[in-house]
Amino acid sequence: MTDDRQDRIRRRAHEIWEQTGRPEGAHQAHWEQATAEIDGAAKPKKAAKKADAKPAKADAKPKAEKSKAEKPAAKSSKAKVRSGKG
Repeated sequence: MTDDRQDRIRRRAHEIWEQTGRPEGAHQAHWEQATAEIDGAAKPKKAAKKADAKPAKADAKPKAEKSKAEKPAAKSSKAKVRSGKG
């Protein structure tokens, strides 16, 4: 690990620690987050290649659409139960 990289990670970990309210015992998590951020910023080309490698599924339905289709069926079954009582 170069001194410059380690210094950048240390400074970023300190910033994260301050932003999260200076909690005790979270130094390892802050260091790992800072390392990931610094290393990710240094190698943006590899991250872009990974994103391009995963093709999007065109025929997949969004979750919101599916849940909307299920809701009317649930409402109609409640209406049938209520109409039998009255």
